[in-house]
Amino acid sequence: MAGEVQDNVWPLPKFYFSVKLGDDSSVNFQEVDGLNSETQVIEYRHGNSPIFYPIKMPGLGKVGNVTMRKGTFVNDNKFWDWYNEIKMNTIKRRTVVVNLLDEVGAPKMVWTLNNAWPTKITGTDLKSEGNEVAVESIEIAFETLTVAAP
Repeated sequence: MAGEVQDNVWPLPKFYFSVKLGDDSSVNFQEVDGLNSETQVIEYRHGNSPIFYPIKMPGLGKVGNVTMRKGTFVNDNKFWDWYNEIKMNTIKRRTVVVNLLDEVGAPKMVWTLNNAWPTKITGTDLKSEGNEVAVESIEIAFETLTVAAP
């Protein structure tokens, strides 16, 4: 209706974000996928329950792997250097921080991946008839995910 006051609260756009791979330097990614967490379900029914259905209880938490994609640049071997640190059960684990930013660049949502390490690196595909940018991806395993709004 005319003269109505509009609420100035809008959802954040998802295209403005930053990623820190364990140190204070920011890495420019094109895409971050897999920021999810779930709780497994435990079903239980004791023998003399009058209800013929099991009860459901929360069980262990579970997180998936996060996949990040970025352009391939000359002399940028950060992924490969980190990946090459993997030895038998002795990987340097890092804290990876993903910030969703507002229009002035201030973080509004923060995802923290604790004890993260690379499980897979995928180089770009090569096509002699293509005209796309070379994009590489890294898949990161981690133990816990915390989400905060600063």
